[in-house]
Amino acid sequence: MMSERCQSKSVCVIGAGPSGLVAARELKKEGHSVVVLEQNHDVGGQWLYDPNVEGEDPLGRNTTSPPTNHNSHHVKVHSSVYTSLRLGSPREIMGFTDFPFSVKKGRDTRRFPGHRELLLYLQDFCDWFELRDLIRFNTRVAYVGMLDHAVGFQDLKWLVKSVEKKTQIVMEEVFDSVVVATGHYSQPRLPSIKGMDSWKRKQIHSHIYRVPDPFCDEVVVVVGTSQSGHDISMELVEVAKAVYLSARSLNNIFEGLAKVISKHDNLHLRPQIESLQEDGKVLFVDGSWVIVDTIIYCTGYSYTFPFLDTKGIVAIDEDRVGPLFEHTFPPSLAPSLSFIGIPNKIIGFPFFESQARWIAQLLSGKRKLPSRDAMMQSIKDFYHSRDVASIPKYQTHDIAEFEYCDKYGDYSGFPHLEEWRKKLFLFSITNYYTNLETYRDSLDDHDFLKEALQSPHFTRQEQDTQDFPM
Repeated sequence: MMSERCQSKSVCVIGAGPSGLVAARELKKEGHSVVVLEQNHDVGGQWLYDPNVEGEDPLGRNTTSPPTNHNSHHVKVHSSVYTSLRLGSPREIMGFTDFPFSVKKGRDTRRFPGHRELLLYLQDFCDWFELRDLIRFNTRVAYVGMLDHAVGFQDLKWLVKSVEKKTQIVMEEVFDSVVVATGHYSQPRLPSIKGMDSWKRKQIHSHIYRVPDPFCDEVVVVVGTSQSGHDISMELVEVAKAVYLSARSLNNIFEGLAKVISKHDNLHLRPQIESLQEDGKVLFVDGSWVIVDTIIYCTGYSYTFPFLDTKGIVAIDEDRVGPLFEHTFPPSLAPSLSFIGIPNKIIGFPFFESQARWIAQLLSGKRKLPSRDAMMQSIKDFYHSRDVASIPKYQTHDIAEFEYCDKYGDYSGFPHLEEWRKKLFLFSITNYYTNLETYRDSLDDHDFLKEALQSPHFTRQEQDTQDFPM
């Protein structure tokens, strides 16, 4: 719904990672007054690699202060990027729509580059759109709360308290709107395993894994078969005595993983862990066991907003952040409070760009949200559909649908995903599942593009009429 009335708002964006940067860009384009608060020394968020994990809880259980305490002495490492990490998707599909993730001379030119190349891309994006002047670096957000506890007022304001890292000076500011763009790959999600709390040997979450060297000649159990679990396992087999990859279900082992396991004598597949024994024994649910030096949990991450005080209006229930209309707006606080970057299993950057554009247009008055009741009903219907499909709460924000991304874009006039981007995304996933160890480098550019365009997911007519960016 369009509106003629346009207005400028003061907006605080929390985080200068991909979602925070594109939010700042879209808000700036709409004429809003923008301040971005970033706890690190540079942009990039998750992609700002931090090798220093000394002093971290090995399981990543350290958290920042609760909202009422503004003097936390410890801020946990934000980035979960390990040294060897390379992108899991082709660079072409990852860029923002008007700023392609192009190959640059003298840099990492691979189609699946290392993590530093994506950081450099984000720095380029920041500089091109002149966003640095909007960002306060080394500034941690300690508290965000409603200035007036009565909610639903059109003139709702937000009190933001932030702490400058070096001086520890606390600044208090009032904003018309807050955009939370802190990411969700920093707070480890851990399984509940009998004996885990009393186990005396080494346990870490992949959040603080950086290099394989500390595990030389060890027996290691890697829990979880996500991309990080695969990457870390394949890296460890080169130095460890033995690696046991523990999967939630052995019925979902795909061709690429089976190939890798058959190739390495010291890589073994096991089911879920049943319990951990005090003598170092790891017992699996099939009755098998092994004496282990280290367990690495590649079990994902949880949403956490320790600075945010909404008087219980927004809550996290088994990693379901809600209630949020379209994964973005809490109905009773919209559009003054929004979240960007929460959804998973999508082509992230374009989706975050569409979120940012919608937020910016709503705040300027160019567009309007449905009524609060209509938004709440939409959320209830969505939750019901997930329940009927037996989808657990922690997967609430897993989208995995091109159609949803296109529908979402319609809220702000954002273009639908290009067919070539969808094709290349689907092809790269198929290649991952069949050629896990080599999928990033198995095809040269020409063959990769050719095969992507001939993907069976699309018709010949689409292949002939769709231009592919070279």
